[in-house]
Order: sequence, then structure tokens, then C-alpha cells
Amino acid sequence: MGRWILIGLLIALALVTLIALVVTRIENAQYTKNRSHLSSTPTGRAAKVNTVIVVFSRSGNTGVLADHIALQTAGHVYEISAESYQLGISGWINALKDARSNVADITPSHIDLEPYDTVFLGSPIWLYSPAPPIWQFVKDNDFTGKNVVLFNTFNSKFKQQYIDDFAKLVFAKGAKSFKHRYVKRGRMGDQISQQQMLKEFDAQSTEVKQVGHVYVNH
Repeated sequence: MGRWILIGLLIALALVTLIALVVTRIENAQYTKNRSHLSSTPTGRAAKVNTVIVVFSRSGNTGVLADHIALQTAGHVYEISAESYQLGISGWINALKDARSNVADITPSHIDLEPYDTVFLGSPIWLYSPAPPIWQFVKDNDFTGKNVVLFNTFNSKFKQQYIDDFAKLVFAKGAKSFKHRYVKRGRMGDQISQQQMLKEFDAQSTEVKQVGHVYVNH
């Protein structure tokens, strides 16, 4: 009996290892492809800019969308990083383990948002919820009087309860409005192109039917 349990554990370990290798290989391939599309958007403030885009992106998909938003809004882009979630097997395991913690060690932890009217906050969805680094950023910053737009890309789906909780946190930090926009990229091995991702995101602002939920702080 013990022998079969050991065999079962070894098989399970082998499957987990195989999944981790496949996922990280896909993520690295996505990062390589996305890197050529990511711009070095200046963060200087020589001209009056009303919009800022703050993004956390492991493989670069949400980062590409952040740059797209910056081009549309003439906004500044700030990328936040989290060493625990770097590309690779250990980063993927940490992301899976911490997906619901809403706590992360991020850099930078604080950005002066005072000059901006609108703040876009971007991240992938991990286990149906925005990734922990973007939650941590909200906790560490002041959103008083800001219009906040959360934008996500993901492979599976999100749960509205986590978006609602995120909105509550944003309002607790002083925001006056909150919107959620998102794009489902598809499964890991069968994802839409970057062009299609951007097209679907843009379509949300022109559709008669509102996509997602809109909240206003009274």
C-alpha cells in the first residue's frame, strides 16, 4: 500500500513539475515577444499630463496594454515590480501561493499621484483576483479625488467579488470614481494576438452596453 502511495506522489510531483515547466516556457516566450512592443514612456513632467498608468505585468501582456492606454491618453506610465514574482518556476509558484494574499513587496511602493486626475491601475488576474502587487500599490498610495480605472488581462476569468473588494479599497483611499475594464486573452496555449487584445479593449469604450461595473463614491 505504501509503495502505491509513493508512486502516486511521484506521479503527482512529475505532473506539477511538467505544468510549471510548460507555463514558464510560455510566459518567457510571451515576455520575449512583448518586450519589443513595450515602450520606454517618459515619466518626466515637462508638460501638463492628466492621466497616469501604473502597471504590474509579469510576461508583458498587461504592460503592452498599459502603453496602448498611454498613447491614447498622453499619459505617464509607471511600472511596478515585485521580485518574488519574476519569470521562472519559483516566481510562478510564489504567484500561485500568494494570489489571494493582496500583500506584496513592490518597487516603487509610492508614486506622487497629486498631479493627475485619472489613474489607470493594471495587472493580470491571478486565481480570479487582481495580482497582489496592484493591491499593495493601492494600500500604499493616496487616491483622494481621483478617477480610477482598473484594467486586467487574463487567461481564465475573474470573480466580481474580488473586483468589488478592490473598488472598496480604492474608495477607502479617497477615489471619487472607479471603473473596471478587461480583456480575456484565452488559455495559455491558445491566446489572442496583441492586436486583437488592444482592439477588444478599445471596443469597450465604444459599445453601447457598458462592460464591467462602474462605481461612484458618494
